[in-house]
Amino acid sequence: MTLQSIHHVRAGFLIDGGGGPIRKNQLIVIESGRISAIMDDAAAAALPAEQVTDLSHCVVLPGLIDSHVHLCMSGSIDQTLREKQLEASFEEVIPVIAEHLRHHFSHGVLALRDGGDRGAYVLRYLGELRDRSSPPVQVLTPGRAYHRSGRYGSLIGECPEQGESLLEAYRRRTQPTKLVKIVNSGLNSLTTFGLRTEPQFSAQQLGTLVAEAQRDGARVMVHANGEAPVRGAIDAGCDSIEHGFFMGRENLELMAEKGVFWVPTVYTMKACAQYADSYRAPINRRVVEQNLAHQLEQLALARELGVKVALGSDSGSIGVLHGESLVEEMKLFLQAGFTMSETICCATHHGARLLGLENLGALEAGKPAHFLVTRGTQAHLPRNLTYLESIYLGGQPSQAYRRDPDYLTLRKFEGVAFSGKFKYKARLSGYLRKQ
Repeated sequence: MTLQSIHHVRAGFLIDGGGGPIRKNQLIVIESGRISAIMDDAAAAALPAEQVTDLSHCVVLPGLIDSHVHLCMSGSIDQTLREKQLEASFEEVIPVIAEHLRHHFSHGVLALRDGGDRGAYVLRYLGELRDRSSPPVQVLTPGRAYHRSGRYGSLIGECPEQGESLLEAYRRRTQPTKLVKIVNSGLNSLTTFGLRTEPQFSAQQLGTLVAEAQRDGARVMVHANGEAPVRGAIDAGCDSIEHGFFMGRENLELMAEKGVFWVPTVYTMKACAQYADSYRAPINRRVVEQNLAHQLEQLALARELGVKVALGSDSGSIGVLHGESLVEEMKLFLQAGFTMSETICCATHHGARLLGLENLGALEAGKPAHFLVTRGTQAHLPRNLTYLESIYLGGQPSQAYRRDPDYLTLRKFEGVAFSGKFKYKARLSGYLRKQ
């Protein structure tokens, strides 16, 4: 390695993703696109100026990972539009997926986990249409989620055929995936506080599927709310619990013991409260606010117990927009008592471990030099993640990234047309409202 092939980046503040203290005045040594060392930046004084990029006025942190999104949905509060999106063909949804990936990347998201869709369109998109011109965002998707006939889940998946077991439904899939999703409860009630639903599948059904999926090298995410649905998923050996409203202390203790990840999607309740008037289904704003408060209590307890928590926005839900909603989720983690460094850890390192991405999630020797740059100090986070200074990939500023100041002026996003008949607008009224 020649001296000329080595580059250095001075960071005013460095968050390495591990959850430890934020470090001031650090020097990142980059060789062949990878981090070879991180040290005090006093050494920078002896280096030639052309070998040093001065970001001493900035915060440097790992690329973000959104562990729960729905790329086929816009997050619009327009119910008619949402119905059209759910009924859209693959050809109609292609530009929607592409636009949402761009939105994620513009907010520093370098990887995400899609929660499934009825047509397995995201999986098809990745297989047929993803190309080098797409934003450099890694995507993991199950295709379709599995749910029980007559129970919640038809919007994002399929149910076993009559007389068919959950395992048999899994075995007849035509396209292998590295991710499997199971829906094991209903939605969190928006009208009755603490209302639980029964598990959709028995622990034995879940266990046989989880065991086979993991033998195939796939990870298993389970949508589950309430004590019993969550406990069944944990006992089955799942990799993560999605949402987990009202799952209780015992389940959290068990998750900490077994190393099961939790993706709490807290912001969905806040967005629901903000846009309650846009729902066609019955909704009680007070109940929603109680749901939010209870989930924050569970999140604080999870931190206390040592549960591995990963950030997931559930983008695509009503009022939950792609990209920027991950920042809103971070604000709620801070509200629950997480430090900024711990919050970033949940949005980077924990997400990378959950998705099985060895090259993302941390700034440390041996990792690729992928990182975000925000102007200012840690006191300006997470707000400044909505307007990044730069995104570095392999130690170089990404040419795919462009700042969009219109996000800060709350311009309505003009979406792509479905069948040339209409345009969807992910309405940004209320976006970035003061806490």
